[in-house]
Amino acid sequence: MFSRGRRGPATGNFEHYVRSGRAMLRCGYTTGTCAALAAGAAAELLLTGKAPEEASLNTPKGWRVAVPLEEAELLEGGWARCAVRKDAGDDYDVTDGMLVRAAVRRADAPGVSIDGGEGVGRVTKPGLDQPVGEAAINQVPRRMIGEQVERVCAGLGCTGGMEVVISIPGGAERAAKTFNPVMGVVGGLSILGTSGIVEPMSEQAIVDTIAVQMRQAAESSKNLILTPGNYGEDFLKNTGLDGLGVPVVKCSNFLGEALDIAANQGFQRVVLVGHVGKLVKAAGGIMNTHSKYADCRTELFCAHAALCGADVELCRNLMAAATTDACIELLDRAGLRGPVLDSLLSAIQLHLERRAAGAYQTGAVMFSNVYGPLGRTDQAKEILEGWK
Repeated sequence: MFSRGRRGPATGNFEHYVRSGRAMLRCGYTTGTCAALAAGAAAELLLTGKAPEEASLNTPKGWRVAVPLEEAELLEGGWARCAVRKDAGDDYDVTDGMLVRAAVRRADAPGVSIDGGEGVGRVTKPGLDQPVGEAAINQVPRRMIGEQVERVCAGLGCTGGMEVVISIPGGAERAAKTFNPVMGVVGGLSILGTSGIVEPMSEQAIVDTIAVQMRQAAESSKNLILTPGNYGEDFLKNTGLDGLGVPVVKCSNFLGEALDIAANQGFQRVVLVGHVGKLVKAAGGIMNTHSKYADCRTELFCAHAALCGADVELCRNLMAAATTDACIELLDRAGLRGPVLDSLLSAIQLHLERRAAGAYQTGAVMFSNVYGPLGRTDQAKEILEGWK
């Protein structure tokens, strides 16, 4: 067994920045990136007996991350373990500075199996990224981990399977400061990330960027599609709504600000296209959809289900649901999906019109990554038909 102590700054050669007003904020990398870096290094240590000087990979965003290892050791039972320290850059992140470890050993079964160990949570409620009982290691990090281990194995001519266990020392204690216990992830943190990169959130900088994009869009069109983020862009592409010749602007969590800017820029028709997890909050008049300001997703599902005749048991189950997709599953079982979603969309339309205050015509389209299109308000139907 041998161990390597901390050998330098956690940032390594990773120097990417985003502008916030006059300041430049440094980006970081996700727990998923850390897990993949550590797994690739541990696989190399296992197969060669020597750990690399640094761990590196290309993130899904296309940015390269190369960092020194914090730990590298051969353990009993045929395990090799390496660790990378999480660096969130200038973003506030509860996992910043934590060690993310990956232990790797050979397995009889082919492929790369991935599980969670100390400090990584377990899924206890349906509707999350992973099934109940699985480690809370999301799909993109799982793919990144598998690709890193497979890359090392291929380069060294290794055949057969590999077993990987990801752990975060102190993760159980740190998870108490997150929404994991409420969401149904117990015993630790989640391994997250879709781009592999953490970009610091400066709220005013984001709103300013949205305003610039909407001002540019207004120069060529009086029509606008707003969507909170990448899920919405994917939905627009998959449904062909991005081919209507209407500019699309991502508004992040800042729905209210975007609607106000739309009025200032003189748009005439604005359609909001959003994932149910974001859009349902607008049914309660919540115009900043970040969870640190408000949530109320299950509460809104429960209230509108009650209006549509749901019994007490269903309402209790909706309140306890981990995600909006889990709420939809419950409504399907009760045969209430249609009425409840119609009721929610009506409430969303009401709050959109109140915010627009007559400055423009507006409507909403709601979808789920699991269930696909969930509905659109009558006003959205009218606008979209006109655009076609």
